[in-house]
Amino acid sequence: MGMMNVMNDTPTGQRKKRRRLNTVAVAPALMTLGNLLCGFAAIFYASRSDLLDGQPLRVLGHLHPLSMAAVLVFIGMVFDALDGRVARLTRQTSSFGAQLDSMADMVTFGVAPAFLVIQLVGIGAPFFASDKWDSYFDRAVLLIAGVYAACCALRLARFNVEVTDATEPSHMTFKGLPSPGAAGTVASLVLLYQTMLAQEKAATARWVGLVMVAITLAVALAMVSTLRYSHVMNRYFRGRGTFNYLAMLVIALVLLLTIPQWSIAGGFVVYALSAPVGRLWHRKSPEIEAEEAEAEPIDDEAEEGETRNSKAE
Repeated sequence: MGMMNVMNDTPTGQRKKRRRLNTVAVAPALMTLGNLLCGFAAIFYASRSDLLDGQPLRVLGHLHPLSMAAVLVFIGMVFDALDGRVARLTRQTSSFGAQLDSMADMVTFGVAPAFLVIQLVGIGAPFFASDKWDSYFDRAVLLIAGVYAACCALRLARFNVEVTDATEPSHMTFKGLPSPGAAGTVASLVLLYQTMLAQEKAATARWVGLVMVAITLAVALAMVSTLRYSHVMNRYFRGRGTFNYLAMLVIALVLLLTIPQWSIAGGFVVYALSAPVGRLWHRKSPEIEAEEAEAEPIDDEAEEGETRNSKAE
C-alpha cells in the first residue's frame, strides 16, 4: 500500500490521474445529464402550477404544469435506465459517471417528487406568523416532503458506500425501495390526481391528495429500510416464462392502454407495498431470515438505472 502511494505521487502517476480526470465518457454522461435536466424541468413546471389558479388543464388540452412535471420524472427514469447500459455497451465505465449519476438521481428522484407533493397539496408558508399560511397541516406536509428528500439522499449514499463490485450480478432482489420506485409512486399519484380534477371529481381528488401525503412518508421510510424488493427486470422480463404469465402481461398492457393513469399509479403503489406485505405474509424465524440475508447478493440499485455498479471502476 505504501509503495502504491509512492507510485501515485510520482510525476507519471500524477499525469495519469490528471489524464483520467480530464477525460469523460461522453455518451453515458449525456444520458445522466438528461436525467438531471428532467428533474430540474420538473421542479420548474411544478413551481408554475399556482399560475393556473387550481385549473386541472390548460386551454387546448395542454398538460397542467404539475402533470408535465410528473411526466418529466418518468422521462428522467428512461435516461437513468439508459446511461448505465450505454456505458457498458461502449465500455466507458468510470467512477466519475457513478458520482454524476447519484447527483442526478438526487435531483430527479429526491428533490423533484418532494416539491411535487408540496405544490399538489398547495400549502402556504409554514412557520410564519400568519394564520392564513401557518397551520399544522402545512407544517406536516413540509416536514414529510423534507423527510422524503433526506431519505432519498441516505438511500443513494448507502448504496455508494456499500457497493464493492463493478460487475452486474444476476440478482433478483435488492435492499430498500429504489429511489425511482419511490419517485414513480409520487409522480403517478400526481397524474392520477390531475386526471380526477379534469373529470370533475374534486372530492375524490382531495381524498387522493391527502392519502398521497401519507404514501410519500411511507415510501420515504421504505427507501432507507432493509426490506427486500424484487428486481423487476431480472425477475419478470428476462428469461422464459409460462403461458399464464404471458397472458397476465397482456392483460396488464391492455389496462395500461385503457386506463393509463390508474394503471401506472396502481402498479407503483403495489410495488412499494410488495416488500412490507410480503414480509408480513411470509413471516419466518430469525434463523431462516439470517441465512437468507447471508445468501443474498449485494444490493446494486439496478432499479435506479443500473448505473453506479456499471460505472464504478
